[in-house]
Amino acid sequence: MDKPLIPQNLMDYIDSLVPSRPPEMQAMETEAEWTNFPIIGPTSGYLCYQVARMISAKRVFELGSGFGYSTAWFARAVTENGGGEVYHVVWDEDLSRQAHAHLSALGYGDIIHYHVGEAVQTLRDASGLFDLIFNDIDKEDYPNSLPVIAEKLRPGGVLIVDNMLWHNRIFDGKDHTPATDGIRRLTGLLTNNPDWVTSLIPVRDGVMLAYKV
Repeated sequence: MDKPLIPQNLMDYIDSLVPSRPPEMQAMETEAEWTNFPIIGPTSGYLCYQVARMISAKRVFELGSGFGYSTAWFARAVTENGGGEVYHVVWDEDLSRQAHAHLSALGYGDIIHYHVGEAVQTLRDASGLFDLIFNDIDKEDYPNSLPVIAEKLRPGGVLIVDNMLWHNRIFDGKDHTPATDGIRRLTGLLTNNPDWVTSLIPVRDGVMLAYKV
């Protein structure tokens, strides 16, 4: 079932509509392509940036941040919103160091909080509420992360979840791996709960936007 969700010519066209990125971000995109490292890509990154600008986000928390590509989009939005803070959280020390280097080169070092550890527990331990939470952890952990997210996201805040089409695997009725079922469960928890207003955006691997009522 690992087939492209969007024809390549359409994806290329959508990516071409994203405004030019700084050289450091373009280098991150190239690095991800060469190393086959999963980043959200220009289209999804720009969508994250747009949503953060629309809600005037000043506090953003990322559950799973990779080497900082998505963080860069959120940091740009927060900076243009007048300043604030973005939490970059990964398990891996090397990824955290890479992110620090990239984000410092982009001029965002002062607004980033770097944490190495389990993402949901780090969110639980963080003080205050957040305007936007981005979720890209192990997919089997998606359902159990939602109560913590709901507690830490302000009313009127937005949850963004990546990989919600999971390379078409959610359409395979025989696929009941923990990751695939975790995505299905989170989809149901968000779309069947009146406390959330939720839409699935079919770009790249599926981005879910959920507004907390």
